[in-house]
Amino acid sequence: MLDLICQRWLSSSSHIISKIKNPAPSNKMRLLVGLPLVCTALAFAPPSSRHSPVLTSLLSHVQGEQGTDSPFVNRRDALTTAAAAGGLLLPGPLGLSLPVMAAEQQQQSGLAKLSDGTAFPLASFGLQVYDDETAYKLTLTALEVGYRNFFASVLARNQRGFARAVRDSGIPRSDLFICGSVVSNRASGFDAAYKATTKGWQQNMNAFAAGNIDYLDQIMLDYPGPDCESIRGQWRAFEEMHEQKLTKTLSVSNFSPEQLDCILKDTSTKVKPVVNQLPFSVAYHPGGAASKTVESNMKRGVLVQAWAPLGYSLGGRFTPKMKAVCAEIGKKYGKSFAQVALRWIVQSGASFTCQSSKKSHFVEDLNIFDFELTPDDMSILDELA
Repeated sequence: MLDLICQRWLSSSSHIISKIKNPAPSNKMRLLVGLPLVCTALAFAPPSSRHSPVLTSLLSHVQGEQGTDSPFVNRRDALTTAAAAGGLLLPGPLGLSLPVMAAEQQQQSGLAKLSDGTAFPLASFGLQVYDDETAYKLTLTALEVGYRNFFASVLARNQRGFARAVRDSGIPRSDLFICGSVVSNRASGFDAAYKATTKGWQQNMNAFAAGNIDYLDQIMLDYPGPDCESIRGQWRAFEEMHEQKLTKTLSVSNFSPEQLDCILKDTSTKVKPVVNQLPFSVAYHPGGAASKTVESNMKRGVLVQAWAPLGYSLGGRFTPKMKAVCAEIGKKYGKSFAQVALRWIVQSGASFTCQSSKKSHFVEDLNIFDFELTPDDMSILDELA
């Protein structure tokens, strides 16, 4: 029963609601929060423990068998239950306990552990350039189908619409991973970069306040400054934001290994970047094999997050041949070309942030954690670009 519900959650959240025993209308959104977290617990638990009393108890809570006022499952409960069922937990930042996951577990559960111990959903919804009302509607759709990681870039100019959707969704803030961004790459020199970046993160917090969001899980430096001294000024401003507990983690975008080293080799650096958002896809992975891009970041303790994972922009364009090869591979798994392309990113050791305006595409892009490409599949896809 638990396996069936988890499988169907990824393809149709409304179908799940109809299968749960008499959910109160006010609890429907809370059900959508609890279900993916029970499924997370299931993913972490070894097969021998999947029918344990602990997991059965969690499912009972979600089904409401203990009454309409019974507690629903939050993220911490899910992870704690996974531990009780046989998973291993180690102390993490801010007093939380986080799961230790092998690469295979990450790829199947949809969660990664960043180098600082933070749990990070591999699939993210990245808002694009449209008005606040569109951002509001699409964010609610993404939340409904199961997205919990969001990249709300300052460049999209709709952080207020996103924040209001988070507020109105009823989903607990603690169940979400929210990333903002700052663009200050035109400022040259330490002082100018520091001031521009400080102004940028303050503007982020003012925008997110529209939805009562008073801290971020991550802030991203969207582009590096023109030289190491400028990058260090940008980073110092981020570290002050971190010191004020306005963000839990720091990240970068479009940084080369050498630009990362401007931060990592600076002896005054207190907080290291944990994510580098890069153009990375089956259609675009410069430097040869995809693993080279991932490995150069990984050895620095940085997870690659692919932007434009399905092509377009600087992420390359999928030619008809590329789409056909992905689609042919997907046939044996019952998956689309897009799902194969996204799965390739995850099995390459990276994560991704994608966008859509259709609910069916949101569901499709998230439903990639229930199959695994073979080494031969990966090699064929590696050679497409």
